[in-house]
Amino acid sequence: MALTTTQIVDRLELAASTLRRLPNPPRSTPRRDGNIWPQVIHDVHEAYGYNKTQIRAVPSAKDIQHMEEAIDWLRYISEPDDRKILWMRAEGFRWRPICIQVGLTRSTAHRRAVAAVLTIQRAINR
Repeated sequence: MALTTTQIVDRLELAASTLRRLPNPPRSTPRRDGNIWPQVIHDVHEAYGYNKTQIRAVPSAKDIQHMEEAIDWLRYISEPDDRKILWMRAEGFRWRPICIQVGLTRSTAHRRAVAAVLTIQRAINR
């Protein structure tokens, strides 16, 4: 099944969204300062649940499989900066922070992103 460049970009955006929705249980990340104190409640409204509850939709196994496949596509791109540009765009960053991060002008960063997507397309559709 041949994928178009638009489908590749959509799949990368979906992969970034799926990665954000994965559960992150307590103590699953490295400890930074070793602090085991409970979280401090700064406002009375925070203490009694006056804020809206946030429901996190955990991705399905198929979503995770598609995410892993899309992330694996990034290995076809040889330049680390091009991978960074593509992933930051998939995460929804605007061009300005991306250009600052990689040290390129907007037109150059855009051209490299398009070339990276075409590289992925050629590698997938072989």
